[in-house]
Amino acid sequence: MTTGVGVSDCCLSGKLQSGTPTGREETIGGLSTYVAEPQGDSKAKSIVFITDIFGWRFPNVRLLADNYAKAGFYCYVPDFHNGDSLPLDFLQNVEPPLKKQEELTLVEKTKNAAIVPATLGPWLITHREGVTRPMIDGFVNTVRTIPGTNKIGAIGFCWGGRYAILQAHGSQPSESGSSVGGVDAAYACHPSLVAIPGDFEPITKPLSLALGEKDSLLDDTARGGIQDVLAKKTDVPHEIRIYAQQIHGFSLRGDWSTDNDKKAMDDAEKQGIEWFDRYLS
Repeated sequence: MTTGVGVSDCCLSGKLQSGTPTGREETIGGLSTYVAEPQGDSKAKSIVFITDIFGWRFPNVRLLADNYAKAGFYCYVPDFHNGDSLPLDFLQNVEPPLKKQEELTLVEKTKNAAIVPATLGPWLITHREGVTRPMIDGFVNTVRTIPGTNKIGAIGFCWGGRYAILQAHGSQPSESGSSVGGVDAAYACHPSLVAIPGDFEPITKPLSLALGEKDSLLDDTARGGIQDVLAKKTDVPHEIRIYAQQIHGFSLRGDWSTDNDKKAMDDAEKQGIEWFDRYLS
């Protein structure tokens, strides 16, 4: 039986990071895209970033793409929301980082619990799989046609984490009979809305997962279910790292002002870079 794991107010938590992204914006495959290039501009190891609900303009994801570019990857951050990402104000107005959660009053918690479904429900319907997955498949196909491209990875966060997992299913036949989508390796950070075991059984490409120990969307039971499915896939490289005391969104929206959260973010970044170094080379 396949079970789904949803989205909670944790998906809206986090902090806006300081720093100035150094990449550029251009249109690729019909989508507005942030591009971060490595030294030498090699496209041999390309990565498609599938963002969380805050989208391609979120400074945190652009800064992270810049870091991956410094590590030798050609990075694309497309607008898979078609200009309809949720506003960054939610980072401050909805669930705070873990260290502040205990300070919330019952009234504040109740208010947050009401805001989340009212905001996310309609958005998730608009950006359902039937709309989003073909867009991502098409973008991956476009990147494969760009001269100099060799292997492609997908990295996804929260809402985008599930789509990185789906890209690890490999290319799929389209209605016309051609192959669409599918990457050479994927990395999913605290994915939401995943179906267990349904999203994991079809995996054919190397998959790395970064999960938070305190993630309200992937509890011990859900993580155990994922581990059970992947353990049977002895022919497919995979790994799962669980980060102590980390909530949903930690790898992209953690609190850099605390040593523990900063280390978790740094380690999650290192996890992805090492994974792609191994499987996109």
